[in-house]
Amino acid sequence: MTRLKNSAMFITLSFLMAACATTPPRNAEIENARESIQRIEGRPLAGEVAAQELEAAHAALRDAEEYLRRGRSKSEISNAAYLAQRHADIAEQQIANASAERAVANAKHEREVIIAQAHQREAELRAQQTATAAQQDAERRVRQAENRALTAEQQAEEAQRRAQEAATTNQRLEELQKQLADLQPKNTDRGVVLTLGDVLFDSGKATLKPGAVPKIDRLAAYLKRNADDSVTIEGHTDSVGSEEYNQDLSQRRADAVRTALISRGVNADRIQASGKGEGFPVASNDSPSGRQQNRRVEVVLNQAQ
Repeated sequence: MTRLKNSAMFITLSFLMAACATTPPRNAEIENARESIQRIEGRPLAGEVAAQELEAAHAALRDAEEYLRRGRSKSEISNAAYLAQRHADIAEQQIANASAERAVANAKHEREVIIAQAHQREAELRAQQTATAAQQDAERRVRQAENRALTAEQQAEEAQRRAQEAATTNQRLEELQKQLADLQPKNTDRGVVLTLGDVLFDSGKATLKPGAVPKIDRLAAYLKRNADDSVTIEGHTDSVGSEEYNQDLSQRRADAVRTALISRGVNADRIQASGKGEGFPVASNDSPSGRQQNRRVEVVLNQAQ
């Protein structure tokens, strides 16, 4: 009887292990890209003005999923997922531009129709020798119609301008991804944020390690090519040690990166350095991996418009 029970437990465990082995891996970047593509495909005009970019987004997404299935490197999977997201973003901007252009055309047509109708009504009122009050009312209606149409046209043009600005921002972010991919550029409300991990410094130190030189060199080269951009360098620590010590260490590390950029020819007036201490963690300080993520230097890139 005991042997039968043990055999049954072994079969059950084997079945569960096989089921887990066949479960496809998941990746947040791939999932986000897939959701973006599906959402954009549901937008009006998607098939008419953005089919090519959506097709490219699907192709990149398939590559990312294949890389994930085959267990390829994290960077290959991330780059493919990023490419899928970028194509999806471009498709969304194309749809926004086309929608704005049609809104402008519709607003102009509506304005012409309203003005024509108002003038026709005014002519009829005059032909019938209506009262002065009615005539003034017609003129007021013409002005209101013109104002409404003009407002609609201005709003549509503003929407088109914003869509173009967003497209420009996406393009610059894509350029940054190509030039500074290892610094993990991310577009945030504060601007584009580049992350330099704790590998730049020895533990508890604020002196840059030799391994930090290539990253600093690439960042300095980018800033010299884009002379109108400025940066804010923010130092962060984990929660090990006193709050006062961590505040001082984070400031000294931010200052070290600033000094390194200045020594490579970047104008000092374009660089601000700020120590944030342990107050802005991006992961839990309860584990070594979480503390490693929190020990970082972030470069907030303020791009000129």
